Amino acid sequence: MDLVFKALADPTRRLLLDRLRERNGQTLRELCEHLEMARQSATQHLDILVGANLVTVVRRGRERFHYLNPVPIREIEERWISGFEKPRLEAISVIKNLAEEYAMTDGPTPLPTFVYVTYIRASAEQVWQALTDADLTARYWGRSNVSDWQPGSTWEHRLVDGSGRVDKVGRVIEAEPPTRLVITFEVPGDEPPGGPSVVTFLVEPHRDIVRLTVTHENLPNQAMLDGISHGWPAVLANLKSLLETGEVLPQPPLEMSRAHT
Repeated sequence: MDLVFKALADPTRRLLLDRLRERNGQTLRELCEHLEMARQSATQHLDILVGANLVTVVRRGRERFHYLNPVPIREIEERWISGFEKPRLEAISVIKNLAEEYAMTDGPTPLPTFVYVTYIRASAEQVWQALTDADLTARYWGRSNVSDWQPGSTWEHRLVDGSGRVDKVGRVIEAEPPTRLVITFEVPGDEPPGGPSVVTFLVEPHRDIVRLTVTHENLPNQAMLDGISHGWPAVLANLKSLLETGEVLPQPPLEMSRAHT
C-alpha cells in the first residue's frame, strides 16, 4: 500500500493516470504528447505506477500500451473509504472515478478494450481450478462455468438459482493449464456483426503469489464495456477472497448481462 500512496503523491503521475482515465490503452509516445518532460522522465514515472500496480502494460509487437488497473484503488476504498457517508465519498470522487471509468480505444492496432490485473495468494493450479470448476465458479460468481475445457469445445454460464438458465455461452479457443485460457463470451442467440467478444485469462505464478490478468476484447459497444467494467472487478474480487480466505465477499456477484441492454 505504501507504493500506491507514494505513486499518487506526485502530480505528474496523477496527470498520467488522468490521461489514461480519459483514454485507456495509450503508448508512451501518446502519453508524452502533452507533457513538458523527456520520454526518459515519463518512463520513470510510469515504472513507478507499474510498480504500484496502478498501471498495467500490454505488449503488442514492439509497442507497449498502458492501462489503468483499479485493484489498488479498490483496496483503498475497501479499507478506508467504504464505511464513510456519501458526502465524504464525494470528496474523493476522483479516486472512485479512477477505479471505475474505462474508455474504448480506436486505432489500427487490435487492442484489448478491458484489462484487469489482480494478485492472489494461491498456486497457478488452484487459480485454474477456480476458473474452470463448475462448483467453484458457482460459489464466487453465482453461475457455473460448464465445459470440458478442451480447445474447440463449448462452454456455458449456468445460473445456480434452480432455473438452469444459461445467460452466457462461448467456445474454448485456447486452453493451456494452468496458465492460459481463451474463450469467446456471448449471449445465447446473439450474433454481433464483428463476432463474439473474447476473454483471455493469463495466470502467472511467482512463488506463492499468482498474477491473474483478464483481458476482454472485441467488445461491440460502450454498453458492454460499461457492464464488464463493473462486473469483472466484483467477480474477481470474490475469486480472490474465496482462494485466500475460503469465503466470498458479503455482496452478490454483479451481472455483466446488462452490457446488452
